[in-house]
Amino acid sequence: MVLQEYKPSLMLSEHIRTFRLVHYEYKLDGSLPIKAYPPRPEQCLSFYARDCETVEYQNSGTKAGNLSSVLFGHQTELTNRFVGNNFLLIQVVFKPGGLYRLTGIPCNNFTNQYIDAEAVFSKEIKQVNDKINDCKSYLQMIEVVETFLIHELTRTGCDQHAVDIATTNLFSTSLTPTVDVLAKIACQSTRHFERNFKERMGISPKYYLKVMRFENAFRMKNKNPQLDWLSIAISCGYYDYQHLARDYKDLTGYTPNVFHQIDLNAPERIFGEADTY
Repeated sequence: MVLQEYKPSLMLSEHIRTFRLVHYEYKLDGSLPIKAYPPRPEQCLSFYARDCETVEYQNSGTKAGNLSSVLFGHQTELTNRFVGNNFLLIQVVFKPGGLYRLTGIPCNNFTNQYIDAEAVFSKEIKQVNDKINDCKSYLQMIEVVETFLIHELTRTGCDQHAVDIATTNLFSTSLTPTVDVLAKIACQSTRHFERNFKERMGISPKYYLKVMRFENAFRMKNKNPQLDWLSIAISCGYYDYQHLARDYKDLTGYTPNVFHQIDLNAPERIFGEADTY
């Protein structure tokens, strides 16, 4: 199994945080287990060059899938994902505001949605997966996706906003700032900042930062399974373990221990990998 991340080129670095590549062929009898996918501070464009995936929303029971290219905004509930045995995914993870700048579409239209990307982007997107399958290396695959994104950027791209500048370094620190701090960096009142943020991100900044702090804890546990929950809570900016446990319950429906037991049965665990990206 291959789990790799690639930095975007300079031309896309204001819009894209990372390119995530997942590739495996599961040759044993039967299908892979379900992947329980918690809310993340991400908006993504995914290319499924081989087998697609099916997504089921835990709270609403809504199902979607069987799409070769998918655009999804912020998810505010746990999703269960069913993946194929011959899987090649290239996922474009946008920086805060990056998807809005690329499409010009208010991102509340993408929240809790699993959208056929062909309905949003130009017709050139139909060729991307075929080109990926023709590539002889992972780097060439990333270049195919970058070429498509640069084409879209020159066609519909929007200018950088003060909100984008204020959030540009959110992922370079392990501690999560407050909304007031971000508003100050953007030189806006808190209320004005919250309104602009929601248009560009589809959710409120308070909720976004809550998910970001949760993900820091989730990743830390996967990277350091020997750490106790209180140490993780304090390191990630929670007041105490109960504070962390409330966020886990709110975002996944489970306690920290129960959710990580579920995660131990995720597809990547079969290949000896863990969800740490």
